Amino acid sequence: MVKSILNVGAVLPAAGIGARFGERKQFKHLGNKPLFLYALNVFLKCKEIAEIVIVTNEDEIEYIYHEIETLNTKKSIKVIAGGPRRQDSVMNGCTTLSSSMELVTIHDIVRPFVTNDLILSTILGCKNNDGCIAALLSNDTVKEVKNFNIVRTIDRNKIWLAQTPQTFNKKVLIEAMNNNDATDEASMVEAAGGVVSVTEGSVMNFKITTIDDWKLAEKVVY
Repeated sequence: MVKSILNVGAVLPAAGIGARFGERKQFKHLGNKPLFLYALNVFLKCKEIAEIVIVTNEDEIEYIYHEIETLNTKKSIKVIAGGPRRQDSVMNGCTTLSSSMELVTIHDIVRPFVTNDLILSTILGCKNNDGCIAALLSNDTVKEVKNFNIVRTIDRNKIWLAQTPQTFNKKVLIEAMNNNDATDEASMVEAAGGVVSVTEGSVMNFKITTIDDWKLAEKVVY
């Protein structure tokens, strides 16, 4: 088991501009509350998470704090400004966590239907590894394509679709982000020589990126 429920912090990136969606979807109301509150509430109820840092745009910090004030929680929540790249935002979040946080769980705040069990599974997956991520085994046949021509068919039993949450040894992740450039935390830890395991994710743990994703989320909520 993880040494203590007090050594895991969470970083929730919420600085996306919503280029494909047309607006900052993390603040759009889904049902009776802003989208970002769905994932946040799950992390607040997760006993293994001791601290939470939300990383957002400078002009949204006050709004998020206002929404947080309506929540009944004693858990530490900080809201900070992100950077120009995702990894800069995640780095800001990691360095904002208390030094006592040995593990850090990263989760896209626009994946509203994450579960406590999935968070815990990634945390426990770090017991003997540098990290553990949620992922789904591909159900589709996967093709490698060049210039619109199929190069080869890839064995789908070897293809996993990465999701969040992703949990890492905090020191390992920070060092990896300092020395690599990527949009996925796990790939940076891998590039740094770290060992990252996989735990089975959920089809319901989808990321809201497009209007169609939003419509699906509405069906789940309503």
